[in-house]
Amino acid sequence: MRIRAQLPPKGRDYRLDLLRGFANWAIYLDHIPNNVVNWLTPRNFGFSDAADLFVFISGYTASFVYARIMLGRGFVIGGTRLIRRAWQIYVAHIVLLVMYVAEIGYLARRYGDPNLEHEFNVAGFMADPAETLYQGLILAFKPVNMDVLPLYILLMAVFPPVLWIMLRLPNLTLMASFLLYLAARHFGWNLAAFPTGYWYFNPFCWQFLFIFGGWFALGGSTLAKPLIRSRALLWLGGAYLLFALVMTMAGRFPEIADLMPAWLYDAFNPNDKTNLAPYRLVHFVVLAFFITRFLPRDWPGFDWPIFQPLIKCGQQSLEVFCVGVFLAVGAHVILVEISNALWMQIAVSVAGIALLTAVAYYRSWSKKADKPKSPSLPAPGIGG
Repeated sequence: MRIRAQLPPKGRDYRLDLLRGFANWAIYLDHIPNNVVNWLTPRNFGFSDAADLFVFISGYTASFVYARIMLGRGFVIGGTRLIRRAWQIYVAHIVLLVMYVAEIGYLARRYGDPNLEHEFNVAGFMADPAETLYQGLILAFKPVNMDVLPLYILLMAVFPPVLWIMLRLPNLTLMASFLLYLAARHFGWNLAAFPTGYWYFNPFCWQFLFIFGGWFALGGSTLAKPLIRSRALLWLGGAYLLFALVMTMAGRFPEIADLMPAWLYDAFNPNDKTNLAPYRLVHFVVLAFFITRFLPRDWPGFDWPIFQPLIKCGQQSLEVFCVGVFLAVGAHVILVEISNALWMQIAVSVAGIALLTAVAYYRSWSKKADKPKSPSLPAPGIGG
């Protein structure tokens, strides 16, 4: 079966780094409740948010990086490299899980506030650590704000055969993924969580956004270019983004909700994030098409100093994400137990982003330092 997918041009696409860095910053801010600074994040201005962007870019980068390996060195090598990456993310998740639970347990006792353990869904660990740790190892136990990495791990682990098929039948693979998305929503398919409930990010639904990112990387953006460049998308897509803004604001401000019919408000509020509501999916697709249209790959702004911290955080995404989840708990406790003043909200937000940026720059430097230097060639002799 011949290869039908089209790989993007070689070289780093800084759009992905910039947007992934932005998603990491936004996720950190969104994980701090009652924080005025998180009004700057995408979730307040439309149906989709930073999580959608994170999953899409993860599918995009996994596809073009490992597709090159699979095409150049074979399915087994490419597939095992994908599994190895899934294992790396899994190890990071388990380390973060242990540190996260320990952090919350310490802070709950430090401030005499046992409600923290319930608020972050770690009370079960304190009651039965052995069973809860086992459930964490199989990705069933997930404290609050630790739902994205298990989804990412699962999608990466099952991706090798999907990528093999996508390289040969990209459009059919996308269609099959969409049918699974529809079936999961219709039949209520999801994975069980521990101790009760289901996965916050339903993998049977969110897999479509991951696969859509892969399809987009492997020629989908070229196939969709007439639509992306069309005047119809510009007007209809712009109108839809405006509608999403109004409906999202209605969910934040009762005064706006009172101005619209109850049936219209109830159709979009609350926003169904768990099962990736169709209106949410359409909102993200429109944004992806607009970014592709208005942010070219060779945009000179990528060299501007103001964007370098974002790009660096996007390049070291896993480390930045994990540290952000850890820091957000401390920021939340500071606002609850010490001060919730406006200046403190701004301070913990700015300090956290500064620490995330420092982690990204350190990891970038560390990786370069770990690479062996090329031995210098001896100077040629006189008779050389």
